[in-house]
Amino acid sequence: MTYIIFFAVSILASVVGAICGVGGGVFMKPALDAVGVLPVNTITFLSTCTVISMTSYNVLSAAMNSKKNSSENLIDWNLTTWLAIGSAIGGVIGKYIYDIIKNSSANKEIVGGYQAIALLIAVFLTLIYTLNKKKCKALHVTSPIALILLGFGLGTLSSFVGIGGGPMNLAVLYFFLSMPTKTAAQNSLYMILISQIASLIVTFIKGSVPEPLYKDVDPGLWIMLIGMMACGVYGGIAGKKINKKIPASTVDKLFIILIFVIMGLCVWNIYTKLLLA
Repeated sequence: MTYIIFFAVSILASVVGAICGVGGGVFMKPALDAVGVLPVNTITFLSTCTVISMTSYNVLSAAMNSKKNSSENLIDWNLTTWLAIGSAIGGVIGKYIYDIIKNSSANKEIVGGYQAIALLIAVFLTLIYTLNKKKCKALHVTSPIALILLGFGLGTLSSFVGIGGGPMNLAVLYFFLSMPTKTAAQNSLYMILISQIASLIVTFIKGSVPEPLYKDVDPGLWIMLIGMMACGVYGGIAGKKINKKIPASTVDKLFIILIFVIMGLCVWNIYTKLLLA
């Protein structure tokens, strides 16, 4: 039953993530935390690997289309790469902050509660902006330094809460780069891929990989990891196809619904991991 739940969440999160450009981790991480069958750091690792598999498909697909001058490639490689670089650097810092808090806590699960609080605040502010973005005059930032700093802030926050960036990326791309919905979605997936790869590298360097994957090996966890990554690729393929068929207004509505779901999961995780701890 646990496998079914984790694989179903992985597919759903990856499909929605590919459609909206939120990566999937922003839904997957709090949803799997709420199940409560695996430690927080293990869920973070599984979620990171799944998001990398999904975003890898989408970004590689866009890169192949760019060589064909296809209109399907909406990634602004020149501008978004600077954001991605900053996001990767911030991801390393965010991971470091997460490890400090985790190692200083007697109850490791409490860290999940702190993550939930930070994520709840971030997605709430994103919701406020999204509902009012038509009233806000968007900018068009092109300075590499400014873009790296923006990416750094996003990467730090996203890595700490254990997601790829998702809603916060979109808000930045909407406001600071004046990107329309579907363009922002593809560029956000590119940023998420780079930041999550950086976070995963730090995990390996610091030896923070869940022990059952390499020490007293648990075959069940390996099945979980490989299955979730396969679900990530499948979700990326399905989400990309759906994104091409639906209008941008539908993507916006789905994004807002997703934010409300995430906020609900965050409230539940705060209650179970902090108030009941």
